[in-house]
Amino acid sequence: MSPLIRLLASFIALMMAMGIGRFALTPQMPHLLSEGQIDLTEAGLIAAANYLGYFVGAVDSMFARSHHHIRGRLLGGLWLCVLLTLASFWATGFWSHLLLRFGTGVASAWVLVMITGLSQPLAIAAGSPRLGALVFAGPGLGILLTGLLALASNLLGKDSATLWLVYGVVALGMLLVILPLLPKPHREALQSSAAAGRNASITHLGWVYLLYGLGYIIPATFLSQMASAQFKGAWQADLFWPCFGLAAALGVLLVSLRKPNPDTTRYWLMATLWLQAAGVFACLLGNGVGLALGVVLCGLPFLACMQLVMQRLREIAPHAAQRGTGLLTACFALGQLSGPLLASLSSHLSGGLQPALIVAGSGLILAGALLLRPARALIDCRARVSR
Repeated sequence: MSPLIRLLASFIALMMAMGIGRFALTPQMPHLLSEGQIDLTEAGLIAAANYLGYFVGAVDSMFARSHHHIRGRLLGGLWLCVLLTLASFWATGFWSHLLLRFGTGVASAWVLVMITGLSQPLAIAAGSPRLGALVFAGPGLGILLTGLLALASNLLGKDSATLWLVYGVVALGMLLVILPLLPKPHREALQSSAAAGRNASITHLGWVYLLYGLGYIIPATFLSQMASAQFKGAWQADLFWPCFGLAAALGVLLVSLRKPNPDTTRYWLMATLWLQAAGVFACLLGNGVGLALGVVLCGLPFLACMQLVMQRLREIAPHAAQRGTGLLTACFALGQLSGPLLASLSSHLSGGLQPALIVAGSGLILAGALLLRPARALIDCRARVSR
């Protein structure tokens, strides 16, 4: 089967697992709050449960070595995203939503790590690394899709339960289309990865990714709610989330056009982190202009940053792609987990998200600053090559 078809299936898998399975909570948040199912503090805890599940799934993915383990987690994650989204139709109240979001967190992490580990070597082997990079635009178009469906639901006066059902049916349709087309692990690649010696340290990059997870997740989780509060629940508020997804997909496209270069990847990564920090601080303006700036400045670098981190991983640890992806995703999940807990604390103590946004923006600035010093492992690698 053509590598292009398998890469397209990978793209749709991330579109479904991340855009629907993972991020559908964001456009649903205003509806769950207005229906009285949860309050803002509980919303933060539900989001935290989702990211705790994401952490659990990422850590578990690090131990998937065999062909059957990888394939099982990929298919299991995709099916769980569909079934748990459909089950959300019957969920009411705090605990049911918390448990379901935990499950979708585990499932979406499985899909992300496995698809990343399978699609990127496939694209490189086919001589199309840029197509591999574009796979990361999938979550952005998934966010666009969920946002447009939420907008249509709001205009038609439907409740959150109906929208969960729509999300689940759409996800099921996407899954049935891609099931026979998904990339499969190669035993040769698994053996070489398992036999690889000591790889370059990724601790430095892990700290960057953790701070990125903390920084982006508050606007990404509560953007729809902030827009709904600003526009008093009017339909215009539902435009912000799909625009965020569209901006995220465009950001991946723009970054994929660059010529991959180990000397410039970290500078591009620094730029995406600081651009996103500016977007987080723009949300503090508390008006429509500030939120619009937040959509653009947070959205454009959102998935591009993820793409650049994975590129950086391949530069500093080329023989540990899957294990490194799992470890970095776990660091990312820890940062994300901290974000909603911080938001809940901020809401409880101050009645709003402003303190949490300040911490989030500061974390992104610090993450970029850490990249001013290149990872020691990469320097040592270059020194050995020069000898």
